Amino acid sequence: MNLPIEKFKNIETPFYYYDRSLLQATLDTIKDSLKEHENYHLHYAIKANANMDVLREIQKAGFGVDAVSGGEIRQALNAGFDARKIVYAGVGKADWEINLALEAGIFCFNVESEPELQIINELAKAQGKTAKVCFRINPNVGAHTHANITTGLAENKFGIAMQDMELAIREAEELSNIDFIGLHFHIGSQILDMGDFEALCARINELQDRLEQQGITVQNINVGGGLGISYDDPEGKPIPDFKAYFETYAKNLKLRDGQHLHFELGRAVVGQMGSLITKVLYVKKCHVKQFCIVDAGMSDLIRPALYDAHHSIQNITSSSSDVETYDVVGPICESSDVFGKDEQLPTCSRGDLIAMRSAGAYGEIMACQYNCRNLPKAYMF
Repeated sequence: MNLPIEKFKNIETPFYYYDRSLLQATLDTIKDSLKEHENYHLHYAIKANANMDVLREIQKAGFGVDAVSGGEIRQALNAGFDARKIVYAGVGKADWEINLALEAGIFCFNVESEPELQIINELAKAQGKTAKVCFRINPNVGAHTHANITTGLAENKFGIAMQDMELAIREAEELSNIDFIGLHFHIGSQILDMGDFEALCARINELQDRLEQQGITVQNINVGGGLGISYDDPEGKPIPDFKAYFETYAKNLKLRDGQHLHFELGRAVVGQMGSLITKVLYVKKCHVKQFCIVDAGMSDLIRPALYDAHHSIQNITSSSSDVETYDVVGPICESSDVFGKDEQLPTCSRGDLIAMRSAGAYGEIMACQYNCRNLPKAYMF
């Protein structure tokens, strides 16, 4: 990514910058990687970034959407996505959200509990429609990632327990306005170890064998997303290894004849194209620390405070050849408002522009107005 620094100087900070060319290159790489797999389908996980400019580029690439709220379904439809390519997950779907999805004619609901299945059936019946559903099964497969973003363990709130899978399917088959079409899984986010996906494949193979022994076959398998990005080396690894990711499933997942495989990638699609651009307000020197205080805070990028995440931090306007050590912090009245500790940066001065890299996913979309701050704007060029 080549940061257009001259353009930044005329924009009020803090703001998000999205690199259109990198997003397009990422989308092209995904499409090239999928060419060998006719029955593979990508649904972009809109929770990663719902910026309208970003969504329009993804829609033009021909992908679908993975939504987890009625608001996300609306945003996807407003961006021009085909409702027939939208899948809808979430443990707490409200009636209005289910009705919205039914009216739009989405591809399917990823159902996470028996009570939810009953409500979807009732609401579909009231509309005179049949709702297509996949059951989200909790595979009890761990992932090498932060505890807050693992979703496939038995202790997590997501999905239906494996031991209840057959019962749920049989119940669905008895409901008049439900069409059971497959199984859904998702084990977590920011996964870089392909072994985690291999373990998921092994579990799905086991469950499919179990179902077939009872005469149950499914049309669709949805393995969720989870592929991570390099937060430490955004320049060297701007595009994830999608080929290796899809080949992991091709080699390890035993799809049946005619089955379709669905993916819900989010961070891997948009993470590297974004940077949070902020300005140095003050350099504060203490006896034991030197602080670079910037005008962006955890209200603009909450990942470091929420997940102990680290983004590559760059001073993109300093003319100094000297390097100093800083804790890079924001103005929020919280001790957790820290972007990085002991960062090695060219000498920072008031007015310098700082880039928090790899911020295209879970940055702008998670921003809030804590301390009555304005939400950051975003620009794509």
